[in-house]
Amino acid sequence: LMGHRVRVMPYSTFRLNLSVTSPYNADFDGDEMNLHVPQSEETRAEVKELCLVPLNIVSPQKNGPLMGIVQDSLAGAYKLCRRDVFLTKEQIMNCMLWVPNWDGVIPQPAIYKPRPRWTGKQLISMVIPKEVSLFNGTDSGENAPLKDEGLLIQAGQLMYGLLTKKNIGAAAGGIVHISYNELGPEGAMAFLNGVQQVVTYWLLNNGHSIGIGDTIPDAATIAKVQVHIDEEKAEVARLTAMATANELEALPGMNVRATFENKVSMALNQARDKAGTTTQKSLKDSNNAVTMASSGSKGSSINISQMTALVGQQIVEGKRIPFGFKYRTLPHFTKDDYSPEARGFVENSYLRGLTPSEFFFHAMAGREG
Repeated sequence: LMGHRVRVMPYSTFRLNLSVTSPYNADFDGDEMNLHVPQSEETRAEVKELCLVPLNIVSPQKNGPLMGIVQDSLAGAYKLCRRDVFLTKEQIMNCMLWVPNWDGVIPQPAIYKPRPRWTGKQLISMVIPKEVSLFNGTDSGENAPLKDEGLLIQAGQLMYGLLTKKNIGAAAGGIVHISYNELGPEGAMAFLNGVQQVVTYWLLNNGHSIGIGDTIPDAATIAKVQVHIDEEKAEVARLTAMATANELEALPGMNVRATFENKVSMALNQARDKAGTTTQKSLKDSNNAVTMASSGSKGSSINISQMTALVGQQIVEGKRIPFGFKYRTLPHFTKDDYSPEARGFVENSYLRGLTPSEFFFHAMAGREG
C-alpha cells in the first residue's frame, strides 16, 4: 500500500508511473487495484507523512531502493550515453524543456567545429543531481574511458561509461540511492521523473526496435556453432558406446548409470555454452537484443544464445527427459535410446525452429513449476 496524489484524467483506468510498478509487482495485462480514499484529517496526515510514494523509494528493510528506471527509459538511457550520440542545438533545446528544475542555462557544446554538437552524456548529466559522484571500476583500468567500460560521475557530470540497471535501476549504491540519501525523497523523485522525461523524449526521435535481423548470426558463426554441437554429440556417442560395452568407470558416490547421465549432461551443457559464447562474440554492440540485455531493460545473454545458436538440453525434475511407457520418451524413437535428441536435447535455435519432438520436450520443461 502506498499513497499517491490524484491526477484526474479521462477514462476509468489507473495510470501509474512505470517506476512504481516494481514495488507493487504490477503490470498492465489486466491487473486490478483498489483505491482507498482517506476519510479523515488524521488518515490524510498519516498517508502524507508515511505512505507517499517518494517516502518509499528506499526500503529500510533492505537498505536499498525499491524503485528505479525500467523498460524503455532504461534501454534509452543506455543508448543515449553511447559515444556516437550527438545532438544539434534544436534537439538539445527541445530536450532541455523536459529537464525538471532546469536553471535555463544550456551547457557549452562538446564540439564547436564544423557545427556545434552536444553529446548524449551531456544531456543525461543535466538530470543527474550535482550532489552525485559515483565511480564503478573495471578490469580495463586506464582504457576504461575509451571503451566506455565502468562508470565515472563527478559532481553530477557523466564523464564516461554507460548507464545500466546497476546504476539507475533499483540497485543499492546507484544514483537513485545516492540521490535519496543526499537530497531526500523529493530529490530521488525528481531524478526518476527527469530521466524518464528526457530519455523518453529523446527516444521518441531516435527510436528503438527489435526485429528478426537481430537474431541472425553470420554464416561463419553458424558453421562454428554446428562444429561445437557435432563435437559434443560425438563425445556423447563415445560415452554411450563405453557404457554399452560396460567400460565406463563409475564416479565416486555414483553408480554407472548416474555417472553416464552426469557426463552426458556435462558434454551437452558444454555444447550450449560454447555455441552461446560464439554467437555472443559475433553480434555487434549496436545489436538491439544485445542493447536490451546489456542495459538490463529486458532479456539476458541466455535468451540471446537460445534465439541465435541453440535452445539446449530440456530438464524435467532436474534430469533429462525421462522414459515413459515402454522405455522410450516418444513413439518417434526406438526403445532404450539414450541419444541426446531422444532425451530432450534441442539443437535448433528459436530462429531456425524446433522439430516436433524438440517442441514437445520444450513444452514439457515449460510446464515445470
